[in-house]
Amino acid sequence: MAEKPPWGRYNQLLPAQLAAIRAAIPVIYLPWGSLMWHGPHLPFGLDTLVIEAMAERAVQRTGGVLLPTMNWASDGIPHPDNLTFNPTTLNLVLDDLLGQLAATGWRVIVVLNGHYGYSHDRFMMEAAQRALHQHQVLVLAITPLALVDEAMLDHGGLWGTSLLLALRPDLVDLAMLGDQPLQPGTSGVVGRDPRYTAAATLGTSALNLAVERIVAAVQDLVKRNDPAQLTALYEQRHERYQAFLARYGSDPAQVTAHWWAALTQGE
Repeated sequence: MAEKPPWGRYNQLLPAQLAAIRAAIPVIYLPWGSLMWHGPHLPFGLDTLVIEAMAERAVQRTGGVLLPTMNWASDGIPHPDNLTFNPTTLNLVLDDLLGQLAATGWRVIVVLNGHYGYSHDRFMMEAAQRALHQHQVLVLAITPLALVDEAMLDHGGLWGTSLLLALRPDLVDLAMLGDQPLQPGTSGVVGRDPRYTAAATLGTSALNLAVERIVAAVQDLVKRNDPAQLTALYEQRHERYQAFLARYGSDPAQVTAHWWAALTQGE
């Protein structure tokens, strides 16, 4: 049996342990979730709980170090209890953090984004590209399910609910959705209705697929050390958003609000 690669949690490592892992496998993971409303049936920390699970499973496979999870998104479906960063603040935090990690010798930084909002995803990718150019460090900033199937990027729907049923079924209460047809404005559900199809087995399959894709991407980056891979990925992701931007506008501070208003008004 092959020996498992060394890994650890940044906040639990002694200095010598951190240095040893970095010397052997200079890969560090930053899971990034949110405190965001996903409907009455799911907790505000859905994105965080899911992305933490993906990051932990991935780092155990590739080796490296796992940073504590960040919880602050830059945008989201309007709700008074959402906690978000101003985009300018988010950019400053990302630039400072990625710069520090590059300066201390990490060669591959994996920013796993658990929040699917366009503006948030865009800021992550742009920060990754800045770090690549300014610090010559490879930053993979990606929403893991986008590596599997973008149809899985729902909001409070089949896939998000199934993932949490697999990880923390005690935090899911589908009865809160009632038995009437779902409206996005009150249910938070964008995507397939989770009431009759969501299942822990489906969530486990999605989780395993996402982790496999993350591991393959990270191992390839470590092996090839090729920034062109990342450039091509980000160009592809930006291209995928063009139809969305053409319809809802290119202002990152307003685009999500415009999309949500159109959705809830049936446009």
